[in-house]
Amino acid sequence: MSAADWYAHKSLGDGLFWIQERFYQSENRANIWLLRGTHQDVVIDTGLGLRSLPDYIDANGLLGKDPQRKNPLLAVATHAHFDHSGGLHQFQQVGVHSAEVDALANGDNFETVTWLSDREIAVAPSPGWRARHYKVKPVQPTHILQEGDVINLGDRQLTVLHMPGHSRGSICLHDCDNKLLFSGDVVYDGAMIDWLPYSQVSDYISSCERLIGLVDSEQVDQVLPGHYNTFGAKRLHRIASTYISRAGTCPAKFSTLAWRTVAGLALRASNPRCAC
Repeated sequence: MSAADWYAHKSLGDGLFWIQERFYQSENRANIWLLRGTHQDVVIDTGLGLRSLPDYIDANGLLGKDPQRKNPLLAVATHAHFDHSGGLHQFQQVGVHSAEVDALANGDNFETVTWLSDREIAVAPSPGWRARHYKVKPVQPTHILQEGDVINLGDRQLTVLHMPGHSRGSICLHDCDNKLLFSGDVVYDGAMIDWLPYSQVSDYISSCERLIGLVDSEQVDQVLPGHYNTFGAKRLHRIASTYISRAGTCPAKFSTLAWRTVAGLALRASNPRCAC
């Protein structure tokens, strides 16, 4: 299967594109965002990497006219989990938070929580492909990101907000001028996951409090999340507030502990050579 068949996209205007993997039919399917700038273009999250995302972007002219005038396309992972980082190895320029550099450089498929089944892939990307053979390929990040770093696209800037909880290196990218928040898995309109390896509920609560602060200070109008559909500031406030109110309850603590145990065992079994 070609990259042209594997991916699909739509334009949201103002140099912003929403890309998805058509045949990865799972709640784990991540949104891929492409944002163009006058001097730098950036891909935010890269999906599984089963087909060439750079080839798809190039073939569809998503970088506009004469992209050679700009810096090389930068791929930023909002965190290291497989559904977001699997395609990073396809790019020359790769950015990730410092807390997850080693996981990507070492191809640590325990920390990337690589968990893929054949039933989630509606059409195999190549003859004989099987999910059990899938692994996130090692990649050495060229851009090691920290809280407060600014990715300068020329006509717009993205500020790195370190928001741990879902994973230890989870980030949001905040377009302050346009009040856009690329949130990865820090927040999306679905059940928030805090029971994976390196998840931390106390950190997640702090990150949600910070999200509420962004809404209260009118710094966010639209959220472009790692999964599902986009949503606005009021919905962001409600999702973050709901997580905080539920996270400290006894049933939530028990559920998190139980799921963390199951997830750890399952990931160790499927990634026996990981440095766990």
